[in-house]
Amino acid sequence: MTVTQAANTATGEPGKGRWIGDWRPDDPAFWEGTGKRTARRNLVFSILAEHLGFTLWTVWSIVAVRLGGYRFSTDQLFWIVSLPNLVGSALRIPYTFAPARFGGRNWTVVSALLLLVPAVLLAVAVNDPGTPYWAFLAIAATAGLGGGNFASSMANITYFYPQHRQGAALGLNAAGGNIGVSSVQLLMPLVIGGFGLAAAGLFWVPFILLAALGAYFFMNNLTSAKAEPREMVKAAGRAQTWIMSLLYIGTFGSFIGYSTAFPLLIKSQFAEHASMVSLAFLGPLAGSLIRPAGGWLSDRLGGAAVTFWNFAAMIGAVLLVWQAMSVHNFALFFVAFMLLIGTSGVGNGSTYRMIPAIFRAKAVTGVDPGTPAYEEALRTGKRDASAAIGFISAIGAFGGFFINRGFGSSIAATGGAGAALAAFAAFYALCFAVTWFCYLRTLGAKAAPGLAAARV
Repeated sequence: MTVTQAANTATGEPGKGRWIGDWRPDDPAFWEGTGKRTARRNLVFSILAEHLGFTLWTVWSIVAVRLGGYRFSTDQLFWIVSLPNLVGSALRIPYTFAPARFGGRNWTVVSALLLLVPAVLLAVAVNDPGTPYWAFLAIAATAGLGGGNFASSMANITYFYPQHRQGAALGLNAAGGNIGVSSVQLLMPLVIGGFGLAAAGLFWVPFILLAALGAYFFMNNLTSAKAEPREMVKAAGRAQTWIMSLLYIGTFGSFIGYSTAFPLLIKSQFAEHASMVSLAFLGPLAGSLIRPAGGWLSDRLGGAAVTFWNFAAMIGAVLLVWQAMSVHNFALFFVAFMLLIGTSGVGNGSTYRMIPAIFRAKAVTGVDPGTPAYEEALRTGKRDASAAIGFISAIGAFGGFFINRGFGSSIAATGGAGAALAAFAAFYALCFAVTWFCYLRTLGAKAAPGLAAARV
């Protein structure tokens, strides 16, 4: 620890080096005295940086519908939209460890500045009519840098808040990022219409610089933040991690996949209603705003029960979208797709709520409450859940890639999205069955000891 850091240990207030050596958020006196104010400040600038990460991650969902002059096929356009999801999902794993390794403030500055890469390259690509398709793919892939920001932002904010306040803080942080999908789809049609396609990238440059400067001057690093890659490796060896990864593909993966596919689906399947692309932002906005409701319902009814019935609702919504596309009814399609994105948002909240409950239940199984062993088991469960969440959020985000590729491949092979929708419905049926089998059935204790009786 440096002298500046050491001078900081008594109060928890940021010093010139922006490192805090003494951080005790679970100590009520410390929290009320200095911790709360510092944590809130870090949360505000974390949300700003994460929000911009989501906007750059998903900006191609709007840009792709404006590339008519390049004569790309619908399938090629879906490749452009899907690649940021693929890259962003993969980056979530290393990004999870970055705040503990480099400092939360330091990494927020770096990860924000990295967003300049996709922003500037987008402008370069669309300014040249001769830009080849492979270059569009490569440049769109760099937008995946924004997808990794969620993992590092959530990991960083976890360290700042006491256990009993983490749910609300992480919920705000996540929602602030998710809304970035809707803000980019709301603003970009207006910006592009007024200033040209290159502005879809350049528009974000001053905001990126503002976020980086805000993080530099107002955020902090915590010397107490720890993240061990070996913990995530252990998490990857647990059955519950993979089960929840499957379910998170169905919820968050669906949210990001449908949100980014929505504009291009309107343009390709309802060309006569192409002007309605400007309303596509309502889908991800609804999915983001309703996400906390999934957590709220789970607190009262249990995450597994909410997730179980939500997958049933998603199956119904997919079938309704298929019906609307079959009869070419745009109004029904729009409403059904909004319902589909909304239910994916509910599932985001419920599945995220399940993860700590599952690992807590597993850890304390067979341990007497009120004993030192029980307290140690609780700490083990919390550590296991933290490692698993990083892994699950990365795997779940791959769903966004699969959904866009599903639509692209289906349209290329059959001319319509019916085959993709059938596959999605079948996947949700699998998630519905897995949720019941692992967490709700009467004999669940035999499959996963300790979970059947737990309110997961």
